[in-house]
Amino acid sequence: MSENHNIEVYETPKELAWAAAMRFASLAEQSVSERGRFTVALSGGSTPKALFSILAERPFADALPWHSIYFFWGDERCVPPDHADSNYRMTNETLLSKVAIPPENVFRIPAEDEDHKRAAANYSTTIQQFFNSDSPQFDLVFLGMGADGHTASLFPNTTALQVKDQIAAANFVEKFQAFRITLTATTINHAH
Repeated sequence: MSENHNIEVYETPKELAWAAAMRFASLAEQSVSERGRFTVALSGGSTPKALFSILAERPFADALPWHSIYFFWGDERCVPPDHADSNYRMTNETLLSKVAIPPENVFRIPAEDEDHKRAAANYSTTIQQFFNSDSPQFDLVFLGMGADGHTASLFPNTTALQVKDQIAAANFVEKFQAFRITLTATTINHAH
């Protein structure tokens, strides 16, 4: 089975962030209309940060159905939510704290748990319960790509790449000598 994919190229990061905001808004409205909600797994990094800043301003801040949008994360460093390296913190500072999102619509990864496998299992359970499914299907998963080819926290030659039967996994990233919690490739690939 072949799928058609569109590759869009933008001249500046600002143009890319604006186009991503337009796509986010379009998908949110479509998903809420069709399914009553919009579920999105976010990522960290400079491109998402620019996108989140745009979404927190007019026209998006006033027009999006925030009460029907549910936020999850594709990955997180194993740090507390107020740590400078936290994807959640960046999202909270640039978007969540600036628009009318109900707190119960935000599902951050409990990455501060020192037992990383338990943190991944707990996040998997949270997602499983929200979707009422062992095979959740997000409406949108934002992904970036690192210079080494990683996306989410699925780094080359790490164990999480082999995990097929979990929603999220704790992944030791040797180049950082640290664990990260990540959605698995199976979960990411199952998104709308």
